[in-house]
Amino acid sequence: MIDVALRDTPLTLDECARFVSHPSCGGLCFFVGNVRDLNLGQTVTHLEFEAYDPMALREMRKIAEAARERFGLYAVALHHRKGDLAIGDTAVIIAVSSVHRAAAFAGCEFVIDELKKTVPIWKKEFRENGSHWLNARP
Repeated sequence: MIDVALRDTPLTLDECARFVSHPSCGGLCFFVGNVRDLNLGQTVTHLEFEAYDPMALREMRKIAEAARERFGLYAVALHHRKGDLAIGDTAVIIAVSSVHRAAAFAGCEFVIDELKKTVPIWKKEFRENGSHWLNARP
């Protein structure tokens, strides 16, 4: 019960919620990361995400599998945007479900933390005074 996606079209929370919902699960936890207009005290105009798709999707799946095993989750949906995103656009959605809430909270936090550490998705931030890449990794 894993759904990973890397899209250049808008993400929807409803799609992820439907995927992880199940009558046996009392705990559903969601993380939605939206593009904000301020970073480190400077105005942000928009973001651009680039990815190495085959590796990113493979790593996203590995994270979801690890979360399911480690926290006993029923399902994990992990969706990320790529391309140009405006202020307020959703960049990432994580949805997890479990029998109990504690596992859902822990699993959701694990997924976002591992995503930021290991998945080859790069973020370019555009500010009023220029642009630069953030958090360069794999």
